[in-house]
Amino acid sequence: MRLPRLATASVVASALLVAGLTGCTSDDGDPGGDDGTIVIGADLNNSSTVDLAYGRALQLRIDQVNASGRLGKRKLALRAQDNRSDPTTSLRNISTFADDPSVGALVGGSCDSCVVGAAKTINDKKLPTIALAASDEITQPIADRQYLFKLGPNSADSATAMVAELRRLKVPNAAVLYSDDLYGKGGKAALTGELGKAKIALKGATPVKPTATDVTQAIETLTAGEPAALIVLASPDQAALAATSAKRAGYAGKIYFDAAAASDMFLPLASAAATNNTTMVFTQILAIDDVIATTPAKAARKQWFRDYISRYGSYSGVASFAADAVDLIAAAVARVGGDRDQIRAILETSQTDGISGPIRLTPANHSGLMPQALTLLVARAGRWRLAS
Repeated sequence: MRLPRLATASVVASALLVAGLTGCTSDDGDPGGDDGTIVIGADLNNSSTVDLAYGRALQLRIDQVNASGRLGKRKLALRAQDNRSDPTTSLRNISTFADDPSVGALVGGSCDSCVVGAAKTINDKKLPTIALAASDEITQPIADRQYLFKLGPNSADSATAMVAELRRLKVPNAAVLYSDDLYGKGGKAALTGELGKAKIALKGATPVKPTATDVTQAIETLTAGEPAALIVLASPDQAALAATSAKRAGYAGKIYFDAAAASDMFLPLASAAATNNTTMVFTQILAIDDVIATTPAKAARKQWFRDYISRYGSYSGVASFAADAVDLIAAAVARVGGDRDQIRAILETSQTDGISGPIRLTPANHSGLMPQALTLLVARAGRWRLAS
């Protein structure tokens, strides 16, 4: 079959990964709707730039999977609902998805409290769900999260990578700005533990509301003590504000972002100068131009990067997590159709080298991105590069 030019290379690479993950395809499962269409529901915030990137990546990857013919007579379709980052609205959306038999699985967006608040409903209604939000509570405790899975960096892994760099540079102390939500509190706890083990003094830790559009006072308070490092655990917009505020405050130390700060490969002009030389813990995808395609997985990542830019004009780092979510769901659908219990069982033992990096899910660990997927990136001349 001749594939559209946009999809060809990455679909071939994706099919190889999916084939390796699933083995032989079976048509014994539920084929989904009357026309063999299996819906992937998406609970997203239409006003969030992160969720916009998730929605775009989900649609692109679904189009590529369908074009590949990998699912045989079946095909995937995306159906998105706006949750406005409101847990009540999100719960209503998720319940609607769960009650629709054509929906085989759900992908959740950046709202941590939305997914955590709906965990019981997801379990009770047996809707396989892959969350792209950052909080570790999404998959913990595991006994209450049997149908919930997560893709994206874990707080402990991000903290370990960041503190290892601080130790390498012999940084004596640090201050932390963190988002006052599930993700930020969990990240701050993990980071505090790692700093303590490394005997790096914590000179201050200040929370900010996740909706705050001015962090000047918090940054001035933290930098007044002249910490050697300023660590920011916040969304892309707030991280950029923090860097800009630190520069205005005359802060001369090193600035570090964790993975939640990742957004477009090009930094906003308003914050590019302030962010220059900032270090961020993330996957290689935002600096994929610096990566040599020495393996099929690396070649697939580079092709996915090009395909996303070709369709949307720029690249968002978080898009890879959504692409991997589609690949994992598609691998299960290729074997069992829309049978939710069997999709869940397949997800729970999935292993692949994805667009984001190595992914391994087990019955004891539903947060699949491996620590090896994380690396250090440095902001140079308005974009992210691999730290050398």
